[in-house]
Amino acid sequence: MINQSESIANLTVALSYVQGKMSHAIKDSANPFFKSKYADLESVWGACRDLLSAHGIAIMQFPGLYSELDKSMSLTTIISHKSGEWMSQEMSVPVTKADAQGAGSAITYMRRYALAAVVGVVQADDDGNAASNPASKPVNKPVVKSIEI
Repeated sequence: MINQSESIANLTVALSYVQGKMSHAIKDSANPFFKSKYADLESVWGACRDLLSAHGIAIMQFPGLYSELDKSMSLTTIISHKSGEWMSQEMSVPVTKADAQGAGSAITYMRRYALAAVVGVVQADDDGNAASNPASKPVNKPVVKSIEI
């Protein structure tokens, strides 16, 4: 459930200005396991930091404790406006390795995805040319039978 201040009118207006001017995050990091590229946390922040600041919006992210019960970490993300309006949401993900590196990876992953989701940051296509020039699909021509009259 999303928690929020009584009103979010000013926050909503300010965020709409940010989203109207914001560019995409660049996929500048490689994931060797999936052989793909992705926008890392720095790239997601780079897409929105200046605009958020210019419109009086702050993002705060607080890691939670490690849960031995389901072997997960949580993160609370708060978006707030200079008017005092705010919204927050908590998320959690499984930690693959119960050590500092596993916790750090989980926190970074959640920070990136939560920031992008809350602000509306999207990632650039892997291949801009492929996206702008999709492969042609063969056109099925209807078969016309002639009838003699």
